[in-house]
Amino acid sequence: MTRKSSFLSDELQEYLTRHGTPPDPVLADLAEETARLFLADMQIAPEQGTLLTQLTSFGRVRAAIEIGTFTGYSSICIARGLVPGGRLICCDVSEKWTAMARRYWERAGVADRIELRLGPAAETLRALPEEPTFDLAFIDADKVGYLDYYRLLVPRLRPGGLLLADNVLWSAKVVSAAEEGRDTEALRRFNDEVAADQRVDVVMLPLADGLTLARKLS
Repeated sequence: MTRKSSFLSDELQEYLTRHGTPPDPVLADLAEETARLFLADMQIAPEQGTLLTQLTSFGRVRAAIEIGTFTGYSSICIARGLVPGGRLICCDVSEKWTAMARRYWERAGVADRIELRLGPAAETLRALPEEPTFDLAFIDADKVGYLDYYRLLVPRLRPGGLLLADNVLWSAKVVSAAEEGRDTEALRRFNDEVAADQRVDVVMLPLADGLTLARKLS
């Protein structure tokens, strides 16, 4: 698997992964197949996957939603942590990559817990009831869309619900004055608004490419 964190030396990264629960054969095969397609950088790191399963399990999550499914690694990790009868809605625009995800959902035995909705995620979110429904949300999609997804998701989170967003440090570009790219600027705006939002308490973890956890207060 491609190392995701630019904040650790190779030695420390290897130590970190060696002292955590390794991916099982399904996730390992999925990561390998994704890497063969030269798309490993678009997939979450294995330690993030373990954390997603743990947070979903700790929170006794019954209803979850994911924005950006890609080849299915994170969705498997979330689905595995759901309480019995729990459901995960996956939002993505790619039939090609989610077809691969479907194959691995079947292999992982979680296909019956997942509902895939193809189409622009903002449209999917706007079509959902405007009431607190979800216990957990995970954003890992187009960076320009992060703020819209956040604004649409927070009202739909239950009190105590958790929203996670990946890539929030963007290989340290968010703190570089020389970086003015569209994605970098979008992530800066997202990070600033989330940090100032009184509806949530927030921690940003230097895990992989940066992971924000925002817990809805009420």
